[in-house]
Amino acid sequence: MIIGVPKEIKTNENRVALSPAGAETLVGQGHTVFVEQGAGVGSGFPDEAYVAAGAKPLATADEVWQRAEMIMKVKEPIAVEWPRMRKGQVIYTYFHFAAAEELTRAVIASGAVAIAYETVQLPSGELPLLTPMSEVAGRMAVQQGAKYLEKVFGGNGILLGGVPGVAPGEVMIIGGGVVGINAAKMAAGLGAHVTILDISLDRLRYLADVLPANVDTLYSNRLNILDAVERSDLVVGAVLLPGAKAPHLVKRADLKRMKPGSVIVDVAVDQGGCVETIRPTTHENPTYFVDGILHYGVANMPGGVPRTSTLALTNATLPYGVKLARDGWRAACKADGALRRGLNVVEGKVVYPGVAEAFQLPLVDVATVL
Repeated sequence: MIIGVPKEIKTNENRVALSPAGAETLVGQGHTVFVEQGAGVGSGFPDEAYVAAGAKPLATADEVWQRAEMIMKVKEPIAVEWPRMRKGQVIYTYFHFAAAEELTRAVIASGAVAIAYETVQLPSGELPLLTPMSEVAGRMAVQQGAKYLEKVFGGNGILLGGVPGVAPGEVMIIGGGVVGINAAKMAAGLGAHVTILDISLDRLRYLADVLPANVDTLYSNRLNILDAVERSDLVVGAVLLPGAKAPHLVKRADLKRMKPGSVIVDVAVDQGGCVETIRPTTHENPTYFVDGILHYGVANMPGGVPRTSTLALTNATLPYGVKLARDGWRAACKADGALRRGLNVVEGKVVYPGVAEAFQLPLVDVATVL
């Protein structure tokens, strides 16, 4: 198969979909890998490293898209890339369709085969291609939250860990999944007092077992959310409904209950956010205020630490990429149920329920396209 790796062009997105080691694996199995010049530089991988791995550099993104049967990316195609998509071409990346109607309709119109990292799902419910970036984002959420609590950035001047004789900061984490547990580990490690909320009692029992004593678990309902919001210096949104839009659990009116200068970091922003007042921002302009509360809504947080993120992402995505390249998307998805769940849009047909529901589009049974 001919595989193309274009440079990511979303604002301040420095990750790349394939490391040189990943390229070497694919080339070693007989595939052709085209990499746009400079695609890996932001992650610390020069063009020479890809050439040494057997990949072939191409000067422009247009060439990569035109020649590739399968495109491997990190972020969803943005508007300037939509005309490059074509019928039957496999695009293997994060899409987050349920929060992006224009993108959804553009992919439908293109006739491409969209395989979304975030909906590849194991029988256990685990999302193996979302997990590594969720781990990074959960840890970064606290790192960024701690920074923006500093007065110079507009925060309320709280040091999350406190010092002897001074109480630590209060951190509220909504959602106890991969993002939530990683955020809790970081916040607890800094010495903050952490409250983590979830609707699964089994998950709360697990969290109570594995997290340190300065983390309290709380069942997620409206009253408990309001109580925790009032106490919190940092609120981390970590809610995930696979392939669907996140519910708004913190309403605009709730901001009035928060301490002025408190910080919200909503990791769910690329799925619409679980805080009503969140909107996507960039690493270049990451924050804004609503009712005196600082909001951080960077939709590609792991792009801020691209070296770590690229290596973690390739570790997870490459095994499925190998299957797609070796067997073709139909055979690979027939043979692997987890990969089949990654199919979102196939040659103009929506085959993932969450995407169809988000925009009232016809849903086609995935079995009919296989």
